[in-house]
Amino acid sequence: MTAFLQDVDREKEFENSGDLFPTIYRIDRICSFHVMDEHFHVPYKDRFKEGEFRKRVQFMYGGKLERIRFRYIGPSLEAVLDRLPTAKVIHEDSDGWVISAEVFGKGIEMWLRSQGKWVVM
Repeated sequence: MTAFLQDVDREKEFENSGDLFPTIYRIDRICSFHVMDEHFHVPYKDRFKEGEFRKRVQFMYGGKLERIRFRYIGPSLEAVLDRLPTAKVIHEDSDGWVISAEVFGKGIEMWLRSQGKWVVM
């Protein structure tokens, strides 16, 4: 679940206090909640584009929008392109593929490390 926070000292509580994107919550970790009668309206032009956000978030970790670049030498380029919807092959040779992608946060580091010797930074 994504949500925008209010009444929080962003300088104190967040690594990236200038982050304009929502906070990410895992629904299976919410212990309780309270439904309020408060409603708000966001003009369509200012709406949060969840689809674009989800293309760039790996796992449940938010953070800064970053452009990453790495060499993939594994057996399935399609597996990488499937996992990273914003990925683009910027170079291909006999040693593999150089890939660029836009991602939010640190979750991508975990995924890249999980690829072991197939990813060269």
